[in-house]
Amino acid sequence: MQPLAAMTWEEARDAAGPGSVAILPVGAIEAHGPHLPLETDLIIAQAMARAGAGRLAARGAKVVVLPPLSYTAAAFAGGFAGTVSLRPETVTASVVEIAGALARHGFATLAIANAHLDPGHLASLDAAVTAIRRDSGLTVAFPNLTAKSWAVRLGDEFRSGACHAGQFETSVVLAERPELVRDAIRAGLPPNPASLSRAIRDGKRSFEEAGGARAYFGFPSQATPEEGRATIEVLGAILDEAVQAELGAGTGQPR
Repeated sequence: MQPLAAMTWEEARDAAGPGSVAILPVGAIEAHGPHLPLETDLIIAQAMARAGAGRLAARGAKVVVLPPLSYTAAAFAGGFAGTVSLRPETVTASVVEIAGALARHGFATLAIANAHLDPGHLASLDAAVTAIRRDSGLTVAFPNLTAKSWAVRLGDEFRSGACHAGQFETSVVLAERPELVRDAIRAGLPPNPASLSRAIRDGKRSFEEAGGARAYFGFPSQATPEEGRATIEVLGAILDEAVQAELGAGTGQPR
């Protein structure tokens, strides 16, 4: 298990082939409340990728972790400073071209470790997965964490939909990069139980419309690094299971 970007080309050549898995962490640069950094989704995606890679390597897979895809569709956070949002079709094209390059060099499976749940972004990844499967012959696993089969494993706050920059995400950043959490601010943030997922179903198009005037939802003051470490292990297991399911049954869902 190595970062692809740290390899030489010959090492990358030898890491490809049957049984190889390339993991692409995908996040965003977007507002995550007044207490978390703009790169929060990237931190979570990279932690998920690392944990999943460890599990896959233990199964005997040849695993590389790609540099993260940092920019994506983030329209819901577009009203907040620092958010960088791309058109969904740009994201789809980027993922498809990354997959094409991997396929040409002999990698067998692409696993997408995604921690960004903006609806435009998820749609762009779904479109990319469809195109990759149709055109490249590359096996691709993309566990969409909003699917019930995965979401039920990620805690009450996540299941409620009030989880952007809340307890779930803040816990992971506390575990991974505690120096980036503005802890004095976090401790004083009141709960915001407004469900972002429900707002999306109701047709809301921004954090502001959904009830997140400061770009957070949930219970950030309740976050702990212990919960974050446990969450990372669950995310790693989900990625591993999605790959195994894709290889075994082509469903992308746990068996």
